[in-house]
Parts: sequence; C-alpha cells; structure tokens
Amino acid sequence: MSRQIPVTAEAADLLNFEHGLHWIAFAISVFVLVLILYCIFKFNEKTNPTPSRTTHNTAIEVAWTIIPVLILVAVAIPSFRTLRTQLSDPKADLVVKVVGHAWYWSYVYPAEGDKGGFTFDANVDEEQQPKLLATDNDMVIPVGKVVKVQVTSDDVIHSWAIPSFGGKIDAIPGRLNQWWFKADREGTYHGQCSELCGARHAYMPITVRVVSEQAYADWLTEAKTKYAAIDNGARLADAR
Repeated sequence: MSRQIPVTAEAADLLNFEHGLHWIAFAISVFVLVLILYCIFKFNEKTNPTPSRTTHNTAIEVAWTIIPVLILVAVAIPSFRTLRTQLSDPKADLVVKVVGHAWYWSYVYPAEGDKGGFTFDANVDEEQQPKLLATDNDMVIPVGKVVKVQVTSDDVIHSWAIPSFGGKIDAIPGRLNQWWFKADREGTYHGQCSELCGARHAYMPITVRVVSEQAYADWLTEAKTKYAAIDNGARLADAR
C-alpha cells in the first residue's frame, strides 16, 4: 500500500515540512562527508608529515555557532507555524465523539434540533480490503467542513490516527481530548490505533469516508434509523 495522500491543509503543510527537513538533512550529510574526506586527504601523514598545531580559529568558531543557529531557525519557523494552526480552535460544523475500546471504536453523533443522535461501533472487517484497515461501519463526514473529534477511552490508552488528515490524538480513560480537521477531498481514508493497547492492537482500524453534503445528509437520515434500531434492540436485550 502506497503512502496516503494528504487531504487537509494541515497534512499538506506537514508533508512539505518533512520534505524540507529531508533536504536540510541531506545538505548537512553531504557537508559532513565532504569535510571528512577533505580531512582524510589533507591531513594524513603522507601528504602532511608535519601536523598543524593550530589551537584557535575565531572565524571557524563563529561559523560553527551561527550556521547551526540559522538551521534551527529555518526548521523552527515552519514548525511553529504548523503547530499554531493545529492548536487553533475554529468553529466546528460537526462534532463527533470517538471512544476507544479493546479493540474497536465507537462513534457518537450528536442530536440535531428535535432529532436525536446515534451511536455505532466500528470493528475490523477482515474480509474486506485493504487488509486489516477496513471496518464494518465507517465514520462519515461531509467534505469541506470543519469536523472536531472528541476522543476518549473506555479502558486503556488508545490513539486515533488518520495519516491523510495529518494528525493523531490519544484516547485516554477519564479524559476528553480534541482534534479538528477539514477534509478537502472526497474519498475513503484509513488509519489505525497508534498506541500499543493489548493483544489485538493491530486489529483496531479506523475508516473515515468523506462525502458530498448531499450524500452526507442521505447517510445521516439512514444512519439515524439504522443505528437507533440497534440501540433500541440492545436496550430491550439488557432489560430482559
């Protein structure tokens, strides 16, 4: 499976930042390699039988102080810019509560006006592709809308992560963590629990479908009926 494409502005920023870091690391590696080779050929006993006894060079000392500082500044500026965006708190068009369990996820959609909300579980579907990334029920969100997920856990620490959205957030018992994203492209995107959480940690996938507003409205109508019936059946079973 190839690397997932970014579908949020934040994910694209992170990818560009990563590419920039690769070029910086490559340039540093080449510089160090050239410096080592220069020293090997310049200061070996054959070509330089009388070694230099230099103990101080102001220009070099200033350079090896200023250049690393400039590199760190070049890394820090886009890093802080991306972090500031991630920590912002825009008004949400949709808020979904995500609860981690051993070893599946539950999604709680809120009530809208006089219409009640609903809850459903998402378990791994080992018969579907991609292998161990497909679920029997998908989280569905509208394209181009700000979605906030409020994440917690019912047992141990899990982590809800979608690489295409450019983030992950820990699901901690007794704590409600929040993360927002705005997917700009329709499609089906996969993730996994990213915190080692027990024997079936590898069987805890996440599937998010990003659809048009009309498709989302249609799914919402269907889901309210479908999952309300499941909830009512569970309540009747518990009552018995």
